[in-house]
Amino acid sequence: MSRYRRARAAGATYFFTVVTYQRQPILTHADTLRALRRVLREVKTSRPFLLDAFVLLPDHLHTVLTLPPGDADYAIRLSLIKRHVAQSARHLIVSPQTPSRVKRRELGFWQRRFWEHQIRDDRDYARHVEYVHYNPVKHRLVARALDWPYSTFHRYMRAGVYPPDWAGGGWADEGDFGEHR
Repeated sequence: MSRYRRARAAGATYFFTVVTYQRQPILTHADTLRALRRVLREVKTSRPFLLDAFVLLPDHLHTVLTLPPGDADYAIRLSLIKRHVAQSARHLIVSPQTPSRVKRRELGFWQRRFWEHQIRDDRDYARHVEYVHYNPVKHRLVARALDWPYSTFHRYMRAGVYPPDWAGGGWADEGDFGEHR
Protein backbone atom coordinates (compact mmCIF):
# COMPACT_ATOMS: atom_id res chain seq x y z
CA MET A 1 0.00 0.00 0.00
CA SER A 2 1.24 3.46 -0.85
CA ARG A 3 2.21 5.78 1.97
CA TYR A 4 1.52 9.42 1.19
CA ARG A 5 3.42 12.24 2.84
CA ARG A 6 0.97 14.92 3.81
CA ALA A 7 1.48 18.32 5.36
CA ARG A 8 0.46 18.46 9.01
CA ALA A 9 0.83 22.07 10.16
CA ALA A 10 -1.50 23.12 12.95
CA GLY A 11 -3.55 26.21 12.22
CA ALA A 12 -2.50 26.20 8.58
CA THR A 13 -4.52 26.93 5.47
CA TYR A 14 -4.97 24.14 2.92
CA PHE A 15 -6.29 23.69 -0.59
CA PHE A 16 -8.14 20.43 -1.34
CA THR A 17 -9.52 18.67 -4.38
CA VAL A 18 -12.05 15.91 -3.72
CA VAL A 19 -13.42 13.88 -6.64
CA THR A 20 -16.38 11.55 -7.03
CA TYR A 21 -15.76 7.89 -7.75
CA GLN A 22 -15.25 7.42 -11.50
CA ARG A 23 -16.07 11.12 -11.93
CA GLN A 24 -19.80 10.56 -11.50
CA PRO A 25 -21.55 13.93 -12.13
CA ILE A 26 -23.66 13.80 -8.95
CA LEU A 27 -22.44 16.65 -6.75
CA THR A 28 -24.73 19.40 -8.08
CA HIS A 29 -27.86 17.26 -7.65
CA ALA A 30 -30.32 18.86 -5.20
CA ASP A 31 -30.01 15.96 -2.73
CA THR A 32 -26.23 16.24 -2.65
CA LEU A 33 -26.41 20.01 -2.25
CA ARG A 34 -28.76 19.70 0.73
CA ALA A 35 -26.57 17.04 2.32
CA LEU A 36 -23.39 19.00 1.74
CA ARG A 37 -24.79 22.20 3.27
CA ARG A 38 -26.01 20.31 6.33
CA VAL A 39 -22.81 18.29 6.74
CA LEU A 40 -20.56 21.34 6.38
CA ARG A 41 -22.49 23.10 9.15
CA GLU A 42 -22.32 20.02 11.40
CA VAL A 43 -18.61 19.39 10.85
CA LYS A 44 -17.77 23.09 11.33
CA THR A 45 -19.61 22.92 14.66
CA SER A 46 -17.89 19.76 15.93
CA ARG A 47 -14.48 20.35 14.27
CA PRO A 48 -14.16 24.10 13.61
CA PHE A 49 -12.53 25.47 10.47
CA LEU A 50 -12.84 28.52 8.24
CA LEU A 51 -14.16 27.93 4.75
CA ASP A 52 -12.05 30.47 2.85
CA ALA A 53 -13.10 29.43 -0.67
CA PHE A 54 -15.24 26.70 -2.14
CA VAL A 55 -16.58 25.54 -5.49
CA LEU A 56 -18.73 22.53 -6.24
CA LEU A 57 -18.72 21.09 -9.75
CA PRO A 58 -20.68 18.06 -10.98
CA ASP A 59 -17.85 15.58 -10.33
CA HIS A 60 -15.43 17.30 -7.96
CA LEU A 61 -15.00 20.10 -5.48
CA HIS A 62 -12.19 22.44 -4.50
CA THR A 63 -11.87 24.20 -1.21
CA VAL A 64 -9.45 26.37 0.70
CA LEU A 65 -9.88 26.05 4.43
CA THR A 66 -8.04 27.22 7.52
CA LEU A 67 -7.74 25.15 10.67
CA PRO A 68 -7.79 26.63 14.17
CA PRO A 69 -4.50 27.22 16.02
CA GLY A 70 -3.15 23.99 17.48
CA ASP A 71 -5.19 21.77 15.14
CA ALA A 72 -3.72 19.96 12.13
CA ASP A 73 -6.39 17.29 11.64
CA TYR A 74 -7.93 18.18 8.30
CA ALA A 75 -8.18 14.48 7.41
CA ILE A 76 -10.94 13.84 9.96
CA ARG A 77 -12.91 16.81 8.65
CA LEU A 78 -12.70 15.60 5.06
CA SER A 79 -13.51 12.05 6.13
CA LEU A 80 -16.62 13.16 8.02
CA ILE A 81 -17.79 15.36 5.14
CA LYS A 82 -17.24 12.64 2.55
CA ARG A 83 -18.86 9.90 4.65
CA HIS A 84 -21.99 11.82 5.64
CA VAL A 85 -22.60 13.27 2.19
CA ALA A 86 -22.19 9.80 0.65
CA GLN A 87 -24.60 8.27 3.14
CA SER A 88 -27.18 11.00 2.53
CA ALA A 89 -26.99 10.87 -1.26
CA ARG A 90 -26.11 7.22 -1.87
CA HIS A 91 -29.18 6.75 -4.07
CA LEU A 92 -27.43 8.85 -6.75
CA ILE A 93 -24.53 6.43 -7.17
CA VAL A 94 -24.48 4.94 -10.65
CA SER A 95 -21.20 3.00 -10.54
CA PRO A 96 -21.33 -0.70 -9.64
CA GLN A 97 -19.71 -1.70 -6.39
CA THR A 98 -16.40 -3.54 -6.70
CA PRO A 99 -15.45 -6.33 -4.28
CA SER A 100 -12.68 -4.09 -2.90
CA ARG A 101 -15.14 -1.28 -2.15
CA VAL A 102 -17.59 -3.70 -0.53
CA LYS A 103 -14.81 -5.13 1.66
CA ARG A 104 -13.79 -1.61 2.75
CA ARG A 105 -17.44 -0.64 3.29
CA GLU A 106 -17.16 2.17 0.73
CA LEU A 107 -20.25 3.33 -1.07
CA GLY A 108 -18.58 4.28 -4.34
CA PHE A 109 -19.54 7.93 -4.03
CA TRP A 110 -16.06 9.46 -3.63
CA GLN A 111 -12.59 8.53 -4.76
CA ARG A 112 -10.65 7.09 -1.84
CA ARG A 113 -8.12 9.85 -1.51
CA PHE A 114 -8.01 13.60 -1.93
CA TRP A 115 -5.43 16.04 -3.16
CA GLU A 116 -4.08 18.49 -0.61
CA HIS A 117 -1.70 21.42 -0.70
CA GLN A 118 -0.62 23.52 2.27
CA ILE A 119 -0.81 27.20 1.41
CA ARG A 120 2.66 28.74 1.71
CA ASP A 121 2.12 32.50 1.63
CA ASP A 122 -0.26 35.28 0.59
CA ARG A 123 0.55 34.88 -3.11
CA ASP A 124 -0.08 31.13 -2.96
CA TYR A 125 -3.34 31.79 -1.08
CA ALA A 126 -4.56 34.28 -3.68
CA ARG A 127 -3.60 31.95 -6.53
CA HIS A 128 -5.54 29.03 -5.05
CA VAL A 129 -8.61 31.11 -4.14
CA GLU A 130 -8.67 32.44 -7.71
CA TYR A 131 -8.28 28.91 -9.05
CA VAL A 132 -11.26 27.77 -6.97
CA HIS A 133 -13.43 30.59 -8.27
CA TYR A 134 -12.27 30.23 -11.87
CA ASN A 135 -12.81 26.46 -12.01
CA PRO A 136 -16.36 26.46 -13.49
CA VAL A 137 -15.09 28.68 -16.32
CA LYS A 138 -12.06 26.44 -16.80
CA HIS A 139 -14.34 23.43 -17.20
CA ARG A 140 -16.58 25.38 -19.60
CA LEU A 141 -19.63 25.04 -17.38
CA VAL A 142 -20.22 28.80 -17.57
CA ALA A 143 -18.75 31.75 -19.43
CA ARG A 144 -18.18 33.81 -16.26
CA ALA A 145 -17.49 32.90 -12.63
CA LEU A 146 -20.51 35.00 -11.69
CA ASP A 147 -22.79 32.55 -13.53
CA TRP A 148 -21.87 29.51 -11.40
CA PRO A 149 -24.13 29.25 -8.32
CA TYR A 150 -22.11 26.73 -6.26
CA SER A 151 -19.16 28.89 -5.33
CA THR A 152 -17.94 31.34 -2.73
CA PHE A 153 -17.21 33.69 -5.65
CA HIS A 154 -20.48 35.47 -4.85
CA ARG A 155 -19.39 36.09 -1.26
CA TYR A 156 -16.09 37.55 -2.50
CA MET A 157 -17.90 39.71 -5.05
CA ARG A 158 -20.27 41.11 -2.40
CA ALA A 159 -17.24 41.90 -0.23
CA GLY A 160 -15.71 43.86 -3.12
CA VAL A 161 -12.81 41.47 -3.75
CA TYR A 162 -13.93 40.73 -7.31
CA PRO A 163 -15.93 42.79 -9.79
CA PRO A 164 -18.96 41.01 -11.33
CA ASP A 165 -17.13 40.58 -14.65
CA TRP A 166 -14.09 38.89 -13.08
CA ALA A 167 -13.04 35.71 -14.88
CA GLY A 168 -15.05 36.31 -17.97
CA GLY A 169 -12.38 34.43 -19.91
CA GLY A 170 -8.74 34.85 -20.74
CA TRP A 171 -7.29 33.90 -17.33
CA ALA A 172 -4.08 31.88 -17.63
CA ASP A 173 -4.27 28.29 -16.41
CA GLU A 174 -1.22 27.86 -14.20
CA GLY A 175 -1.59 24.29 -13.02
CA ASP A 176 -3.94 21.40 -12.56
CA PHE A 177 -4.28 21.67 -8.75
CA GLY A 178 -4.95 17.97 -8.30
CA GLU A 179 -7.12 17.56 -11.38
CA HIS A 180 -6.14 15.02 -14.00
CA ARG A 181 -6.57 15.90 -17.63
